[in-house]
Amino acid sequence: MAESYVHTTCPACQARNRIPIARLGQVGRCGGCRAALPANAFHAEWPVEVTDGKFDALTRLSPNPVLVDFWAPWCAPCRQLAPVLEELARELAGRLLVAKLNTEEYPATAARFGVQSIPLLVVLRSGLEVDRIVGALPLPALRERLRAWL
Repeated sequence: MAESYVHTTCPACQARNRIPIARLGQVGRCGGCRAALPANAFHAEWPVEVTDGKFDALTRLSPNPVLVDFWAPWCAPCRQLAPVLEELARELAGRLLVAKLNTEEYPATAARFGVQSIPLLVVLRSGLEVDRIVGALPLPALRERLRAWL
């Protein structure tokens, strides 16, 4: 099985770097300028697409809380929520990791979390669920709801 990665931007040279999920929380080096990528500076500015195989490692090893969007391509509220989550990922990069799991492609993880309706947002810390948000919230309401976990 190929190793799963997330991407981050180097704070020194703005180069895009791949970070193996297994190494989240560790100090690394930028592939472009060789500057240190501190463990606590990990961030992703866009929602990370997760799979059944990538899910546990990402949510357990992330040094930040993870907001997981359980969604499907046919779901209109899910599509309306997508730009809100992209904005949230940019705004809270370095403090919150936003991930998306397609429930049609990866039903095992969706079933494990008891997903019965979408969109469903689940906040995880160290792999453990700490909050659950059902439905599409506007950006200000979502910010307020997440404030407790940042």
